[in-house]
Amino acid sequence: MAGVGETSESRSTRESNSHVVNVGPFRDEDSSHRQVTHFGGGGSRNTSPIGRVGSRNTSPSRQKVVKTKPRGLDEETVATFSKAIHPDVQMEDNIWAMLPEDLLNEILARVPPFMIFRLRSVCKRWNSILQDNSFLKFHSQVPSHGPCLLTFWKNSQTLQCSVFSLPLKQWYRIPFTFLPHWAFWLVGSSGGLVSFSGVDGSTFKTLVCNPLTQTWRTLPSMHYNQQRQLMLVVDRMDRSFKIIATSDIYGDKTLPTEVYDSKLDCWSLHQIMPAVNLCSSKMAFCDSRLYLETLSPLGLMMYRLDTGYWEHIPAKFPRSMLDGYLVAGTQKRLFLVGRIGLYCTLQSMRIWELDHAKVLWVEISRMPPRYFRSLLRLAAERFECFGQDNLICFTSWNQGKALLYDVDKKVWSWIAGCALQSCNSQACFYEPRFDASIH
Repeated sequence: MAGVGETSESRSTRESNSHVVNVGPFRDEDSSHRQVTHFGGGGSRNTSPIGRVGSRNTSPSRQKVVKTKPRGLDEETVATFSKAIHPDVQMEDNIWAMLPEDLLNEILARVPPFMIFRLRSVCKRWNSILQDNSFLKFHSQVPSHGPCLLTFWKNSQTLQCSVFSLPLKQWYRIPFTFLPHWAFWLVGSSGGLVSFSGVDGSTFKTLVCNPLTQTWRTLPSMHYNQQRQLMLVVDRMDRSFKIIATSDIYGDKTLPTEVYDSKLDCWSLHQIMPAVNLCSSKMAFCDSRLYLETLSPLGLMMYRLDTGYWEHIPAKFPRSMLDGYLVAGTQKRLFLVGRIGLYCTLQSMRIWELDHAKVLWVEISRMPPRYFRSLLRLAAERFECFGQDNLICFTSWNQGKALLYDVDKKVWSWIAGCALQSCNSQACFYEPRFDASIH
């Protein structure tokens, strides 16, 4: 039985909105409220007061606010990343057909990059527009989509890739079947490009690709055909990229540093890295400088990309640090992430920042114990750490989630669905861009 004073209009409104969930207030100049469907699609339940029989609160402005849980995140992550989800706007087909091409280009350029794959199948006109230079021009002028988490692994000799969008709070599967079979090691990502290396027969090869446009190319061979530690650097203003090849992964210290320039399409030889004992193969690129950890002499080795020379920085590591990862931040910030304690009695995970003036590591944060125990259940368990834009991500084997730390906001949060499936699994931050060129 309907509530007292219910009109036929309110009954029709109740019936039409029985599947709708109110996810929070929205700002709108034309109306005081707006209702949207559940982010995850099916399986939502009616929590609106309008849909309840006998409810006295039938005013839209007094409806109860119900927060929904975005797919791909657990409860702790929602508190960090949740935001109002805007509803889909339905438009007549003939309106889209009458839009000028420049206006349509500007609209499509603001569509989240991962939605473009679906738009390609709408019609032949849209498919051609998305590959046109005018669309890429508009796309290059809009703000970045934001950081994403890219995970890459091989499953039964098939390349697999999943990307988690932090702004959209959603996982996406990107087909990587267009890459050659020898692409095995994930070098890294920068400015919308992703680089891989591998051994094809007896030849060490390197490639760059754009996962969104599904384009790739193999780079020319280096002067020395040996597996190297590589770093990809993209210059969006110059519309070019470089790859820095440092020492041999097997410890050969006689190899000169090589740098690939996409504008010249060749490798150039530079100074040999001074004889040092490296702590790990992890590198960080910050403010046109490449950094590596060294044990002897203790500190950092810095390679200046503008001059092509190496320099030692005597920044001593914190005491009792077991393993450390260098992470590049924004505005010349360089971070060091490491575990403190003994392998049998681990104490904590800490984050330091390099004081360039004093050449000293300054502690800025510690991982809360509950996160630390959940991330590393075993004392000697291996973990991976990487960063971008003052975001630091932690992953470990056999975990179904990743831990994200925002240095600016000082917030820790989980990302569900991110698991290093095996020792061949690799991950990095990724910025999706259609205008990133592989040439």
